[in-house]
Amino acid sequence: MAIKKSELYSSLWASCDELRGGMDASQYKDYVLTLLFMKYVSDKYAGNPNGIIGVPEGGSFDDMVALKGDKEIGDRINKIISRLAEENDLKGVIDIADFNDEEKLGKGKDMIDRLSKLVGIFAGMDLSANRAEGDDLLGDAYEYLMRHFATESGKSKGQFYTPSEVSRILAKVVGITKNSPQDMTVYDPTCGSGSLLLKASDEAPRGLTIFGQENDVATAALARMNMILHNMPTAEIWKDNTLALPYWKNKAGGLQTFDFAVANPPFSYKSWSNGLDVDNDSYGRFEYGAPPDKNGDYAFLLHIIKSLKSTGKGAVILPHGVLFRGNAEADIRRNLIRQGYIKGIIGLPANLFYGTGIPACIIVVDKENARSRRGIFMVDASKGFMKDGNKNRLRHQDIHKVVDTFTKQLEMERFARMVSFAEIEKNDYNLNIPRYIDSSEPEDLHDLIAHLNGGIPNSDVDALSEYWQIFPTLRNTLFTPGLRKGYSDCLVETAQVKSAILNHPEFIAFAERTAAISAEWKSAHYSKLKGLQVGDEVKALIHELSEDILSRFAGASLISKYDVYQLLMDYWDETMQDDVYVVTQDGWKAGNVLRALVAKKGEKLKESPDLIIGKKKYKSDLIPPALIVARYFVEEQTQVNSLQAEREAAAQKLESFIEEHSGEEGWIEDLKNDKGKVTKASVKGWKTANKGLKGEDKALCVELEKLMATEVQAGKAVKQAQAALDEAIFVKYPKLSVDEIKILTVDD
Repeated sequence: MAIKKSELYSSLWASCDELRGGMDASQYKDYVLTLLFMKYVSDKYAGNPNGIIGVPEGGSFDDMVALKGDKEIGDRINKIISRLAEENDLKGVIDIADFNDEEKLGKGKDMIDRLSKLVGIFAGMDLSANRAEGDDLLGDAYEYLMRHFATESGKSKGQFYTPSEVSRILAKVVGITKNSPQDMTVYDPTCGSGSLLLKASDEAPRGLTIFGQENDVATAALARMNMILHNMPTAEIWKDNTLALPYWKNKAGGLQTFDFAVANPPFSYKSWSNGLDVDNDSYGRFEYGAPPDKNGDYAFLLHIIKSLKSTGKGAVILPHGVLFRGNAEADIRRNLIRQGYIKGIIGLPANLFYGTGIPACIIVVDKENARSRRGIFMVDASKGFMKDGNKNRLRHQDIHKVVDTFTKQLEMERFARMVSFAEIEKNDYNLNIPRYIDSSEPEDLHDLIAHLNGGIPNSDVDALSEYWQIFPTLRNTLFTPGLRKGYSDCLVETAQVKSAILNHPEFIAFAERTAAISAEWKSAHYSKLKGLQVGDEVKALIHELSEDILSRFAGASLISKYDVYQLLMDYWDETMQDDVYVVTQDGWKAGNVLRALVAKKGEKLKESPDLIIGKKKYKSDLIPPALIVARYFVEEQTQVNSLQAEREAAAQKLESFIEEHSGEEGWIEDLKNDKGKVTKASVKGWKTANKGLKGEDKALCVELEKLMATEVQAGKAVKQAQAALDEAIFVKYPKLSVDEIKILTVDD
């Protein structure tokens, strides 16, 4: 059974739990990602003479598994990794983490146990079953880990990761098209773990030729591993200081030029000029001006512009300050604007990045059309985000809206517009977005006369004009002219306003029209979902579904197509994605499978069971038991529900009886055990101590025992009925036909 995406993520994060305490997240990422890499290449290429990675004897993950409990496990894991590194020219890439480091991993038995558990977590994953190559399960898992490492590392250590949502925007606005051939090049001079390069390459049908440079040794190694995990082993990543020692050069000794460039340089880097003679730069990068000594933002931008072909295009993340800071930066900005290199600017929300909380922007560069450019397209996307812990995060809808608006150059009030060079010149070449786009919320005006004397200002009612266009008679249902001119009175009690709207014929018609759009969309894709086969590309499927729902709701009244799109994408992330991955990797017969859950000795189950038969626990990866019950065992479930209601009634009756006779004077107090509970044993003990009960005491005790017996019997009846139902469900799973599985999965 192929591993589900959500299970892969949780298993990977469980491996991180084994390392917490001994080191910072920025360090234990090296251990976790190295093991992920070893497991992946071993599962995928061991025994394959034509694999892109050679797995030598004594250099596989299986060799690590054989070391569980070994006294020299740390040293021997290092040697296994070293063998794989030597075989594939990966020295200094996958062997950075020291698995024999006692300071980080503990001494003696502590290290043995920790590494044995860590290897055991990865051993439980089957990464060879990921047959849907285009869906990049491992690459997504790597990205998931990187985001969590960045979150845990905090400001000082989170700089190696660009949030994937921002990477997606850069990749889609930089200018890569469906016609971009594989031999076109993409470059990132500060590539970090390589996420930007990979996202950009993914935009081309067959990928692009990747070049990157990164100054940090460990991060450059991460980038190399990331490329292989994303099936891009030929990507070239170089470790060195890009500004002082650029590696990628042409035959004449100048900078090599590329078709595309994407980058997220370190913000306001103070020591950018170390090793540089800025006034005599041999690469001619500072012809439009020298950046300030203590701020390298424009140094990276100028390096990228110089590294682009005459037809080249780039997208760079920089702090907002580059748009308006003065002195040397103002001169550079003016010269770049006059050259026509800047195609657009996208303002992003604050607090998106792990290295800083300040707001950033994307500068989109286009050399090819520089001469004909007459303005700069600006987008203020600062308001579209969701809270995610202590950071902000772009939603699917925010990304799509920005990309649509920018690529189609759609002018939108309070969001985007084309700003002419003439207007920019009037503002002394200041590019601060609020100068050109007012995205502030309109002021909430209060009518004091209405507050004091009652009535609703007609201006407030008129402000809902977009609704009255769709519901022209609803206004007269809700409002009537007031006694004072310019004010209205409400015809409906406050508590009845909602029902008055929902039951209005115009609203009912609106709801039906909207539901029809949804129904037509479902109908259009119904056969495609039922026709899913092993090997189908999951990401291509959700792209088709989501783009179609956007298109269908584009003309819907009062409803944002992006809000509807977000609903679908949320459902995809939470539920549907895992199911589609299972079907495209294991086929529909996965619906017949129930996995037995077995916990290792001394450990708890990592998953909650769907079914318990006797003492055995089972999990279904595709069809929850509730769906089988709803279609095949309605009567049996009704009987269980009825018995459950009887049990609850009996329990309530017993509880009421005990409560009625409790208290300081109540005789029930004498029957309670040490924990303050009335039990069968405590009643028996009380009766033994009070032999020869007579009169009211005897009658009450008999009544109590009768109520307790009734509750016990009701509980047994529920348990027996539920066990019988669970057994019937268990027997039904392997008997389900493929058609039945499709109905349960797609329809139900």
